[in-house]
Amino acid sequence: MPKHAISRLVGKLAAAKMGWLTTKLINVFIKQYKINMDEAKFKNASDFATFNDFFTRELDEGARTICTNENHLCYPVDGAISQQGEIIEGKLIQAKGFNYSLTSLLGGDVRTAAPFQQGKFSCIYLAPKDYHRIHMPMAATLREMIYIPGELFSVNPLTASNVPDLFARNERVVTIFDTPHGALGMVLVGATIVASIETTWVGTITPPAGKDIFRWQYPATGIDAIHFEKGDEMGRFKLGSTVVCTFVPNMIDFAPDAGPETVTRLGEYYASLIDQSNT
Repeated sequence: MPKHAISRLVGKLAAAKMGWLTTKLINVFIKQYKINMDEAKFKNASDFATFNDFFTRELDEGARTICTNENHLCYPVDGAISQQGEIIEGKLIQAKGFNYSLTSLLGGDVRTAAPFQQGKFSCIYLAPKDYHRIHMPMAATLREMIYIPGELFSVNPLTASNVPDLFARNERVVTIFDTPHGALGMVLVGATIVASIETTWVGTITPPAGKDIFRWQYPATGIDAIHFEKGDEMGRFKLGSTVVCTFVPNMIDFAPDAGPETVTRLGEYYASLIDQSNT
């Protein structure tokens, strides 16, 4: 199946202003996936000019609460945990019987991957019904962004259990941040029919799809530094996908009751910072 061609075609349709047809498609989608529009800032299908506007809809004020504990990270998205745990010998768990390479996930540069070796990772899948804006789990300053071309396999749990190296093969945008507690990686993974990956500081990264890896560096200080507080929006998916977070060793411990299939909600308790003075 020509996944790129189909995804880009769907992307164009999702961005088109088709009046009553757009409204009808949105209503069908709301009904099919049982979407709670009471949480949205704009609650009616007719409020959205395009399907993309609907899919990346804002939440209403108060729909989510960002945890205020300074030692806690918050979930960056609504979704469900696919896998999370230790990065062992440079490998992340994709599914039972499938591991994939940290270095490949982050674009193939061992220097980018080095800080996260022996650290932790968390992979969160966003279903079609979910809120599709991505927020920061902790305060951080952007250091680097990497666009990596690739496939556009579906990233649902069934595919993750059957396609080797799925997240290291799909098109993706890698973002690396500096925090007072060490480096943080957030990988926005594309998928079949994902029409666009965007960040708040650049806008649309893909499409158009490229054949080369591109890297952008950002200043750590000064007026051009890009800083985020916990809970700030950092990006969005148009038509769903997956976020993989990577953490340096001895930085965090995940919530003890969370694991594969745990439902996540933006702003809720995700992980605790480890007291570095005791390590």
